[in-house]
Amino acid sequence: MTGTLSIVGAGRVGRALGQQMRELGWKIGAVVTRNESSARRAVRFIGAGTACVGMSRRILSSTCILIATPDAAIEEVANELARIGGEELQGQVVLHTSGALDSSVLSAVRACGAAAGSMHPLQTFNGVTVPPLEGKAFAIEGDAMAVRMARKIARELGATPSQIEPRNKPLYHAAGALAAGHTLVVVEAAIQLLTSLGMKRREAMRALLPMTRQVLQNYERLGPRAAWTGPLSRGDYEVVAKHLSVLQQYSPEYGNAYEALNRLAEQVLARDASDTSPAGERVEQVRKAKAQCTGGKG
Repeated sequence: MTGTLSIVGAGRVGRALGQQMRELGWKIGAVVTRNESSARRAVRFIGAGTACVGMSRRILSSTCILIATPDAAIEEVANELARIGGEELQGQVVLHTSGALDSSVLSAVRACGAAAGSMHPLQTFNGVTVPPLEGKAFAIEGDAMAVRMARKIARELGATPSQIEPRNKPLYHAAGALAAGHTLVVVEAAIQLLTSLGMKRREAMRALLPMTRQVLQNYERLGPRAAWTGPLSRGDYEVVAKHLSVLQQYSPEYGNAYEALNRLAEQVLARDASDTSPAGERVEQVRKAKAQCTGGKG
């Protein structure tokens, strides 16, 4: 038997990790949620465990306790776990799955002698299917014993554990949010632009998603500079200015976001290795072109 695991907060992440760890031979103990129906659903999804409503001493029977609640609830769970467990937590491992918080949020159980740490899979979870974790990065940090446990779990899942400084957790998580959530926002915004022109949503998706996939494939194969496409990458500042003008008319939020993305693009993607001109200079060229397009009002 690989180990024993209790899960507090069996939502998307907790259920997915619980199912995969159960398949690896881990014994699943308490599965804790806020109400009986969700606890029973979680146990069915995982394929093992005891459904528990609220914090229970059943949790203490596992050598590893995984807190997979929303970030705002982690400290409260740790405090309650310390209250009901006390000295019985000595020698146990308590991990949380937050990407932005470090193990200091578990100070209550650490004070009871538990090894505290965090283990965050850099992966999206939809709550319906269990995503493959092979090759995915797991950011881990915390007490030595907790880090060893997190590293063991990650490797058993086929993932790559990466130890990170606690102070760097928010920046690490921001990177993930940019690459996942904000990519989705940009694509959805583009789809809504096309549907506003009368195109059906499915048609708009068929038009844009293959292009997005191709850019990402080019990025993976050729690198950022070769994959960068669009008028800004070519220095077509008048076209960029027209984009800004029409997007501001469509919605100020769209226009402001497009301008901010242009600035970010010029910051992180030079047209070539010898291009050392400040990003601000190129953005200023866009502003001048925009002013010409709007008769000096841009």
